[in-house]
Amino acid sequence: MEQTVMISVLVAGAILAALTAALGMAGAVHVTSRRAHGYMHLIFYAILLVVALANFLSGRDLSSSNTNFDQVVVLVRHPLVSLAQPLASLLLLTLAGERLITHWIRRDKAAQAPSALLVAFILFWAGTVAAPALLGANPHISHDYVYPLVIGFAAVLATSTERDLAFTATRNALLLFMAAGLLLVPFKPSLVMDASYTQGLLPGVPRLAGLAPHAVSLGMLAQLGLLCLLARPVQRVWLNRAAWAMGLGVLFLAQSKTAWISFVLCSACILVVRRGPGFMRRVSDPVRPEFGIVTVLAFMAAVVGIAALLMFGEVDARLSSFFDSAQGAQLASMTGRDQIWAIAYDEWQRNPVFGYGPTLWDASFREAIGMPNATHAHNQFMDTLSRSGSVGAAALVLYALVLLVLSIRYARASGGLTLALFVALALRAISEVPLLLFGYGPELIAHVLLLMTLAAAAREARERRRRPAHAPPVPRAASAFSSDPKNPLATARLSP
Repeated sequence: MEQTVMISVLVAGAILAALTAALGMAGAVHVTSRRAHGYMHLIFYAILLVVALANFLSGRDLSSSNTNFDQVVVLVRHPLVSLAQPLASLLLLTLAGERLITHWIRRDKAAQAPSALLVAFILFWAGTVAAPALLGANPHISHDYVYPLVIGFAAVLATSTERDLAFTATRNALLLFMAAGLLLVPFKPSLVMDASYTQGLLPGVPRLAGLAPHAVSLGMLAQLGLLCLLARPVQRVWLNRAAWAMGLGVLFLAQSKTAWISFVLCSACILVVRRGPGFMRRVSDPVRPEFGIVTVLAFMAAVVGIAALLMFGEVDARLSSFFDSAQGAQLASMTGRDQIWAIAYDEWQRNPVFGYGPTLWDASFREAIGMPNATHAHNQFMDTLSRSGSVGAAALVLYALVLLVLSIRYARASGGLTLALFVALALRAISEVPLLLFGYGPELIAHVLLLMTLAAAAREARERRRRPAHAPPVPRAASAFSSDPKNPLATARLSP
């Protein structure tokens, strides 16, 4: 009797949720029918709110945790999180679904999504999610798998206005997320800081995790927030400087070397795209050759210094001594990740075509291999290969190539932002799984932003090609990321 009542309640709840989603999308379509954009940008607030709530109410104690994979860390799922998660999922589905429905109703040929990006994304989802979920060695189907497909599809339809709103919303959401973590330091230090961390470059300085799942995750979110600040600065100068100070401070205290390297390289991508042509013109200027001469001499001095270090610095002995130490051994094994990769490779050999299935690295599997905290393969390719097989790995390689080509193609039109976001995802993919589409989380934010930036840049390029030759040029204020006069990307040159 109790089981029948429970099933009836669940069915009624599912029907009510479906009706609510349908009504919500219908209302959103009606509201946005006369607007150039929807409310897709609100998904970033929803994702980070759920992440913050889950970690704030988890009762975790970072002071007693460590990075070993042989110790179980039990986190309690608060009832409020169990309530907020479905509501957030419903909101994400409604906001993204509204964009798809509105696009289908309008049937605007000028608003077509870039075909290569759309096809590559669908094939990537089909090969890495649908195929292993249905045909893997351990098939498993869940409604969570549909959300990334709908969100990604809507992101590929983004306009330049929606892209700008998305970066502004992501900037604001990440700033609030980082500020909330810092505000909890005096009240709940063990919740947001790991005072026992001893593997960083800052001896004696606690490692900040904030309200993120891990300090590494917070570091990557901080560098993403700084990129958003670069693309969409805060209007007030003092507030913009305070935001930069907080973002850099959080990035510094997270003590994630990957995040530091990623921030430097991503910033370099933007600077090279924006300042590179002007720099080369100054170097090769025959009228004023002083700058070019100084640059060449500085480059020659750097080469000579590196050569002298390699010849007389006993680099081989220093490297041998380092790898004989505990830190060197840990680096050589990628903090124990080589064991996880070996397990992932074995699972692929057992299931070479469609992989193990979506449930790889779940609680039961981790218990079986004796690594309770190995929630994924700690490498995008190895995780996809073991979870989705050769089909998924091929889809991943194809998708990565399409993203790389389009990121380079539209780098100048976006002021280097497409290339910076791709580099951030690529670096993250070395040790994490930022392209996992079996649900949504903080890793999905950078992925969606890249899709929206590429889609908007492709649409702007298509509109320029369709513009008549005698038409007046579009003012620079209407180009990508240039609506704000204080925007540092406003001077980015557009590709023809």
